[in-house]
Amino acid sequence: MAGKIVTNRSTGSFDFELVEGDPDQLRTVVASPNQISPWIDPATIKLRHRIGRGPFGDVWLATQHQATEDYEEYHEVVVKMMPPIKEDNIKVVLDKFIDLFSKCQGLKGVCSLHGISIISGKVSIVMKFYEGSVGDKMGRLKGGKLSLHNILRYGIELAQGIMELHSKDILVLNLKPSNFLLTENDGAVLGDLGIPYVLLGIPLPNSDMARRLGTPNYMAPEQWKPEVRGPISFESDSWGFGCSIVEMFTGIQPWCGKSVDEIYNIVVKKQEKPQIPSGLPPAVENVILGCFEFDFRSRPVMADILHAFKSSQDAVLRDGVWTGVTSRTLVDKSSGSGYTEWFLSKDHLQVGDTVRSRKPPNLCKLENMGIPEGIVVGLDCDSDPTGFVLVRVHGIHDPIRVHVSTLERVTFGLAPGDWVRLKEEDKNLSPVGILHSIRRDGIVAVGFIGGETLWKGNSSELQMAESYCVGQFLRLKPNVFSPRFEWPRKHGGEWATGRIHQILPNGCLVVKFPGILTFGNENDNFLADPAEVEAVSFNSCAGVIKKYQHLEDFHWAVRPLLIALGLFTAMKVGLFVGKKMGRSKVKKRNHAVIPCDVQHADGQNGGNAAWLPPKMANMFPKTTSR
Repeated sequence: MAGKIVTNRSTGSFDFELVEGDPDQLRTVVASPNQISPWIDPATIKLRHRIGRGPFGDVWLATQHQATEDYEEYHEVVVKMMPPIKEDNIKVVLDKFIDLFSKCQGLKGVCSLHGISIISGKVSIVMKFYEGSVGDKMGRLKGGKLSLHNILRYGIELAQGIMELHSKDILVLNLKPSNFLLTENDGAVLGDLGIPYVLLGIPLPNSDMARRLGTPNYMAPEQWKPEVRGPISFESDSWGFGCSIVEMFTGIQPWCGKSVDEIYNIVVKKQEKPQIPSGLPPAVENVILGCFEFDFRSRPVMADILHAFKSSQDAVLRDGVWTGVTSRTLVDKSSGSGYTEWFLSKDHLQVGDTVRSRKPPNLCKLENMGIPEGIVVGLDCDSDPTGFVLVRVHGIHDPIRVHVSTLERVTFGLAPGDWVRLKEEDKNLSPVGILHSIRRDGIVAVGFIGGETLWKGNSSELQMAESYCVGQFLRLKPNVFSPRFEWPRKHGGEWATGRIHQILPNGCLVVKFPGILTFGNENDNFLADPAEVEAVSFNSCAGVIKKYQHLEDFHWAVRPLLIALGLFTAMKVGLFVGKKMGRSKVKKRNHAVIPCDVQHADGQNGGNAAWLPPKMANMFPKTTSR
């Protein structure tokens, strides 16, 4: 595939023709207009040599030739060649890059993008050349470790750059030390910008790349097949940032020496976390630990990370005690709420907000709500979002003073964590998902199976759905014959009943089947679409047989245990009956024998028939003594 370019300078739009085989058969692809055209004529780019290879293509050092009537210049640039893209998706990729290019103009914490081109038949991103990266600097140091001062300094600069991109709704998704480029003043900026963002949602010919977005060692769990285990979000970058900081401290890449499949098993299936080095400032250690929460809703956002790093800039460790750090009240999961401080700090209450008691995680319904519904009428301290608020509750005269961690904001009848259903179904999405956020104007963000990122719309497009929680038993609905995910069957061919083991942020249910015995490396975790299943309980099972079948679903050992118990009971009953029958026969025999009242030692009455059995006695006539 080659490209022939025609650029419209007045509007900033451009189009190019794709040559596929026969040069006479041309197809024109038009990119969206923009004030500054990002298109670079491939004839002005001369590749010199390849300087790197990553999961999203090759990186080349190149020379860009710029000429006008007044001057002629040559600049060293870096060309990132993207992987092969299907012809039908090229326009989408170009439109997304134009949007990225426009949003990145004037940002200080990211590398300078020059534009986009098609070189050697591949879509290529052209960017400014930087002399080195944080990864290169680590490679030149003994042990590969950076000093605490440099880590905090780089961390602050990088967090600010990531926040700039997040404010433009851009996800990085490929944070790692080799992509942290160094400026002439030893400052850190984000490099390799935009590749995963541009490829997000684009079908790729490489199936291995299609299931993940990023470099495996630094990828969050939801980045592995995000349409199933996602969605990806701003907090996905928090995981990559945490991995990068850990590597700067230790000099060792997370999951070093592991294959892609091994990393997948460790991070996604086993849900293990990178090891945090000891001796970190408390605020930094706490925020990095938060970066590795499996559920991204429990992770800190970049503003939290930036605050932790800035508060530790003057930290000094003396005699095992950190000085020069600012303190912050932490809310630990073990405090009783079940939520991390990062989760609780993402929504600040305001006067006039409608609130209700926050239900514990993994609980379908809250039976006894302290505050079923109330209005915030006062804040104890405006500067402390984790403090107390005054809530007016209907039926109670005076406002109640309540800690904000025990409350959740309700807007248009919805609160984050609610199960919702789309009123108009999308064929690419499961109709049932989990609400992640709702603004006061009704704009919502929802996680649905099938969506790589959060679905955004209006609360009027949603309705409440049946909620699920960990521990519930599930079965496929009767009208589901071909489920979205694999679902096991019983020996008789009937769909098996499983138990919810985990709920992913998009509502995808991780289900185990304790009623099915597995061996060795057999898969014991299955996924389920919440729209295709229904809850099962003893109360919903009609009849004794159904209730017994549900009892078998609790564990595969129920049936053999009941069989063994039945056999043991049968044996006990048999032995008991046998003994009873034996005793009965002995008693009957004893009753049939008539004892002799008088026996003479000399045998004079030996002919008397009284001692004989009845039948024998009739055979001998009675005799009298003379």
